[in-house]
Amino acid sequence: MPGPTVLIVDDEKNILTSLSQALRIEDYEVDVAGNAEIAFAKLDNQAFDVVLLDVQLPDVDGLTVLRRMQEQNHPAQVIMMSGHATLETAVEATRLGAQTFLQKPLSSEQLLISIAQCLKIERLEHENRELRARSGRAEDLLGDSRPMALLREQIALAASANAPVLVTGERGTGKELVARAIHDGSKRAKHSLQKLNCAAVPAELIESELFGHETGAFTGATKQRRGKFERAHRGTLFLDEVGDMPSAMQAKLLRVLQEGELERVGGNQLIQVDVRVVAATNKSLGAEIDAGRFRADLYDRLNVVPLRLPPLRERAEDIERLAEHFLEQACKANDRRKKALSKGAHTLLRGYNYPGNVRELRNLMERLVILTPEEEITEVHARAALPVGDARGAGAGHYRPGVPLREMMDDSERELILRSLDHHQHHITNTAADLGLERSHLYKKMKALGIRRGD
Repeated sequence: MPGPTVLIVDDEKNILTSLSQALRIEDYEVDVAGNAEIAFAKLDNQAFDVVLLDVQLPDVDGLTVLRRMQEQNHPAQVIMMSGHATLETAVEATRLGAQTFLQKPLSSEQLLISIAQCLKIERLEHENRELRARSGRAEDLLGDSRPMALLREQIALAASANAPVLVTGERGTGKELVARAIHDGSKRAKHSLQKLNCAAVPAELIESELFGHETGAFTGATKQRRGKFERAHRGTLFLDEVGDMPSAMQAKLLRVLQEGELERVGGNQLIQVDVRVVAATNKSLGAEIDAGRFRADLYDRLNVVPLRLPPLRERAEDIERLAEHFLEQACKANDRRKKALSKGAHTLLRGYNYPGNVRELRNLMERLVILTPEEEITEVHARAALPVGDARGAGAGHYRPGVPLREMMDDSERELILRSLDHHQHHITNTAADLGLERSHLYKKMKALGIRRGD
């Protein structure tokens, strides 16, 4: 496995040679730059773990390089080097983000210790970023239902590989969260996860967003800019709503996926990129291909590992746990006293169809917390908060265009059985009698519909 990457920026050839040799012996991957211009080019084309940066360079000083790295959010840890630095220079370097300042001539032991400390800091910062990224998001993957258990299993398998993933599912099912989970569980987790919503970017700007641009490439391009692919080098790129990508861009995206290289808009230099793509859509890409709006070859390239996110109605047994979780979150976020859902409210919530899925449930719970003055949220409150005409009885409102009859019937049966179980406090004999079924028949139906006793 390749070691950490180090870029040495210094105009003295003997320094470049001696430091390179010392670091390569310790299994570091080393690249060098003799001036700031070369350093900028290498930093634009690759993400380094550590940069050894001399203060005195022949074209611009090291602090200028450090400022540009900060402006462009380069992830590298920086060690400044100098044979005659002032205290003011050291303070400014620290203010600009340098981790340490070493005096020349450098000792190999001191250098290796400083690099090891930088890598440790980078690991800690990465862990903190991941903790922040996960906080408040993991709830969308909560659930003990069979579909969710299977999804988590598939995510773990997908994360351990390096192939493209295509995530499909209705709006609000948590496609971005799945992309985050795949990235977090992969060997690329220490590098960047970049995101682009293909439906939210104007067609004329999406190429620049993905591939970057050179200064003067178009009106408004006042400086060079790295695109999402370059920023995701050695990491992951999440392409949300990929079914809305313009046709012209689909061909260019396919080329980058096949060749692993790109050109910035207005540029002629080929830039190598190592990026894993996770794409997502709520559209049927098969139908889009038939309609001539999506390339079949791009679909084949993206659909190596397909993951389908179940809509909330297919895992109704998770609704109670999710509702309680969102209820607690909404109370804290809106400075409300702790509230509780009545049994009737839970029953009503389980019977709703949720066209907006988990996102809609979260919003609904926040609405209930804000608009309910009482400490208990009842069925009356829940019914008033649901969209008009949608607080329907069990078995109603399950028609969905294009969905097989068998699937809609299963949804209705699941809700009827769950309601009866709730009514009889999960007493199987009474529930079976209420539904006119033999106990054994009821057990078989519950197993087939993914209902566990006690749900």
